Amino acid sequence: MSFDAYLYDHCRTPRGKGKPEGSLHAATPIWLVRTLLQALRERNRLDTRLVDDVVLGCVTPIAEQGGDIARIAVLDAGWAESVAGITQSRFCASGLESVNLAAAKVASGFERLVVAGGVESMSRVPMGSDGGAWLLDGRVVEAVGFVPQGISADLIATLEGFSREALDAYAARSHQRAANASAAGYFGRSVVPVHDGAGTLLLAEDETIRPQTTPETLAGLNPSFVKLGATLDALALRKYPQVPAIEHRHHAGNSSGIVDGAALVLVGSRTGGEAAGLQPRARIRAAAVTGSEPTIMLTGTTPACLKALEQAGMKPGDIDLWEINEAFAAVPLKTARDLGLDMDRVNVNGGAIALGHPLGATGAMLLGTLLDELERRDLQTGAVTLCVGAGMGIATVIERV
Repeated sequence: MSFDAYLYDHCRTPRGKGKPEGSLHAATPIWLVRTLLQALRERNRLDTRLVDDVVLGCVTPIAEQGGDIARIAVLDAGWAESVAGITQSRFCASGLESVNLAAAKVASGFERLVVAGGVESMSRVPMGSDGGAWLLDGRVVEAVGFVPQGISADLIATLEGFSREALDAYAARSHQRAANASAAGYFGRSVVPVHDGAGTLLLAEDETIRPQTTPETLAGLNPSFVKLGATLDALALRKYPQVPAIEHRHHAGNSSGIVDGAALVLVGSRTGGEAAGLQPRARIRAAAVTGSEPTIMLTGTTPACLKALEQAGMKPGDIDLWEINEAFAAVPLKTARDLGLDMDRVNVNGGAIALGHPLGATGAMLLGTLLDELERRDLQTGAVTLCVGAGMGIATVIERV
């Protein structure tokens, strides 16, 4: 027997600039999660004894983010000792993977209420500091053909014919949409301000939106991956010999920002929600992951979306709103082209280019943003997708109830 998995609530921190001068640098990763766990309990008057597990994504689970931060955060937040916790990584998809794992737990009937989400303090635990064969084992890199993601993004832009101007125009629109959404209060329902232990406010709103961004201001930025490409482009071109040379078109302004942040989603069965006195806001129609070619790496979104839509008995045109993670500008542009999407339905409140990409948390943030916007516009269906390191993709389809 299977059960429907419902979304009952979600919350997130603001995204803080992922540098020592960023406003959330003073907050440890566990403090970010603790803040959200306490907010989730208070805003839902939640008896935490009813929650079975906390599933938390974290891409760099070492140092302050190590030691199964999910379980320790449960204890630090004062939740019931009976609530378990697990930390997992599917690279950039970790936050959405947590939600999908929670939904699977609920759908199996093994658990009734699960908190899912993710955390990443990129200012305190730098990306890549956990090592791994991809960074440290030259034999594996050579055998598999791994290159930095920026080179992969530039390869996609070259293959797809996305000009520097098109990438910059997309990036500027991300900032403009995010600035509009922030000013209009569209994020206000879900963003939880972060204070320090003395009660001093650290950050209440997303920190990296630049409303003044235009294609013209972006045009002055130098491509970021030319130097790396001088030695590593050849590795990528072995798999793509049809490309005479990779045109390096991505830079800091049309790529996702490095930020700190956390997000949580409350997932449960109908009976689990009723026991907690909660009303469901949406249900998860389908979820999928897929592997994709690891050198170009960032093309897994399209097959993952098609796989999830097939599960749901839907087509791309049946989806009212899309959230496609803006790892690099080429990713949403290619995904939308592949699926035949109207860009007026894609990332309508901006994305990671403007708001930032706190690796382990982003997927859960996108899902929450999508649900809030579906409700605001009184629309029914939405989909979230992210490209994933090492060549993977993930997608989730939701429907309001």
